[in-house]
Amino acid sequence: MPAVKPSSRSRKPGTKRRNPGTKRAAIPPAPRGGPESAAALEGVRSVCLALPDTTEKIAWGAPTFRVRERLFVMFVDNHHGDGRLAIWVNAAPGAQDAFVANDPERYFIPPYVGPSGWLGVRLDRGLSPSEVAARVRAAHAATLAAILAKKGARTAKPRARRG
Repeated sequence: MPAVKPSSRSRKPGTKRRNPGTKRAAIPPAPRGGPESAAALEGVRSVCLALPDTTEKIAWGAPTFRVRERLFVMFVDNHHGDGRLAIWVNAAPGAQDAFVANDPERYFIPPYVGPSGWLGVRLDRGLSPSEVAARVRAAHAATLAAILAKKGARTAKPRARRG
């Protein structure tokens, strides 16, 4: 029986067929968990839960910290194999650009929330606990300010129209 060739119509026009002999380089994922991860999580947890109106909730398989039900910190360990032990924090406008530009080894733009101005903070790059705590407190303050601003906008009395 003769071999059947795949139809060229099975691919979208303009796409090339990948050479089956080539393989993409696999990046081995960093190990999950372990003492370094547990210690980092405990440090972040202690700072977050010391702040007013803060709760912890597991979401998307990771510990998250919320102020009045709004997310302000997410702890990530090797998120989708990126090899990072980090937190993603809500940041004030302009903070993300400043931190990433000044220290790209320790700060990064996280996936998903990065376009909204969130900041990635590497916990595996030697940042002091006080620096990590400062980023967490700033995230809490930025999130709480947004909550209060939104609440203020809803409770503001409408102005009387002038004819």
